[in-house]
Parts: sequence; structure tokens; C-alpha cells
Amino acid sequence: MEKSLQLATAMSPGENLGAYLHGINRIPVLSADEERELAEKLYYKEDLDAARHLVMSHLRFVVHIARSYNGYGLPLADLVQEGNVGLMKAVKRFNPERGVRLISFAVHWIKAEIHEYILRNWRIVKVATTKAQRKLFFNLRSSKARLAWLNNQEAEDIAEDLGVDVVQVREMEKRLSARDTAFDVPVDEDTDSAYQAPVYYLEDHTSDPALQLEQSDWEETSHDRLASALSSLDDRSRDILQQRWLNDDKATLHDLAAQYGVSAERIRQLEQNAMKKVRTVMEA
Repeated sequence: MEKSLQLATAMSPGENLGAYLHGINRIPVLSADEERELAEKLYYKEDLDAARHLVMSHLRFVVHIARSYNGYGLPLADLVQEGNVGLMKAVKRFNPERGVRLISFAVHWIKAEIHEYILRNWRIVKVATTKAQRKLFFNLRSSKARLAWLNNQEAEDIAEDLGVDVVQVREMEKRLSARDTAFDVPVDEDTDSAYQAPVYYLEDHTSDPALQLEQSDWEETSHDRLASALSSLDDRSRDILQQRWLNDDKATLHDLAAQYGVSAERIRQLEQNAMKKVRTVMEA
């Protein structure tokens, strides 16, 4: 057994998957008593050698689970590697007093890591980010392998079974049916395929360059006119407009009344007169 453990430890699935599978299949499966003894050593004494034995003896189960996700087009070696991470997390958290076998406890952790990997790498654009979408992604995809487009009753049944909205079922169905497309085809590819890239047919919602230039010129001219109009005011009127309209922290009529020692009504009159002068200069 020790030789098999060394063989399995020395190689990762990505280097030579065939040899890896052959190595882990040579590791004996633990009996219930052996498993419990090792689990107690790890749980109560933090025996790392016991943890290593528990992990190694369950690697074949990880491969079995990983094979069920072959339909996503991702390398089996990568799926196994992610599943192994989940197995190690499960071994670390396993409590032998619960009265269940390790593999029953570890299945959740193994699948969780594989699911995360698939969602990160299945497509360039993520198709599932919320909890409901993740649930739909794995359950609906297995249903789609047997069904064409869902009819209303099928969509409602799936929504009820998974506890999600029918709209979410339809949205995930569309996402699963779509495919990734490069936004811009490299220039060295043939012309026909290049014209199919989204960059050539997606609508540009930005303004016309001529209109953008006109808008920029108008804003610049308006700014110059405003500066000229303000310079024609006396210092007090200019300061009132500055504090009332141009500063980020705008002053109230009462603030300015206290500053200049006049009534708030007087400040309002000065403000209105100044505004009229500014408007006259800018319209001239």
C-alpha cells in the first residue's frame, strides 16, 4: 500500500492521467473500521499521516464523480484536480462521530469544487452567477440533453421542482443554447468570417463625431461667455452667484445675509439682478 501511496502522491492528474488512474486504483479501499480509526487519529490528534491515507484511499471516487461531468468539454484531468481539492477540504472537516462514511460526506465538497471550476471555465462569458442560476445551470443542462426547447408545462415543472421563477428557467435555457463569439476577428483571418464578427454589426450608440465636436465647441464657448458675464458684475454680486450656484457647497440666502450684514430678501434681489445681467451678456 505504501508503494501505491508514493506513486499516487508523486504525480498529478495533469502530467499523465493514465498513469495517475493506474496508480490510484492500486490503493486499497478502506474498510469502515480502518476509515474510522484513521478519521479519529486526524480529528482528535491532528495526525497528518492519517489525513494523507484518507485522501489517497478516496481518490478513485473523485475520478468516478469527475467522469460524470465529461459533457462540459473540459479536460478530465482538470476536473479530477478540482475534485481532489474538494476531497481534501472534506477530510479536514470530517467528524467520525457523525456515523457516516467519509465518501458520503465528501461528495458535496467534491462536487462543489468541480461546479465552481466548470462555471469559471465552461465559457468566456459566465452563464451563472446567482444561486438560482447555478442551480438551474446544472439541473437544466441535464434536462436539455433529453429535451428540445422546453414547452410551457415543462418550464413550469422545472421551476417548481427547483424553487425558481419560470422566467429564470427561460433565461437559462437561452444562455445554454447560445455560444461564445469573438467580438473582433483577428486581421489575418479571411474576410468572409471577419464580417461575421459582432464588431461589424453591433450598433454604435455613441454620438456622431461631428455632433460630439459641435457639443464640445458649444460647451467651451458657453464657458467663456459665462466667465465674461461674471466679470462684468461687481464683486458682491459675483460672489453671491458664485456661492449660490457655482460652488459645490452652495450657500443659502440666510448664510449670505449674515455674511454681508443685510436681509435675506436683499440677497435675493441682488441675486436676481445679477442673473439678469449675466443672461443679457450671454445672449448678446
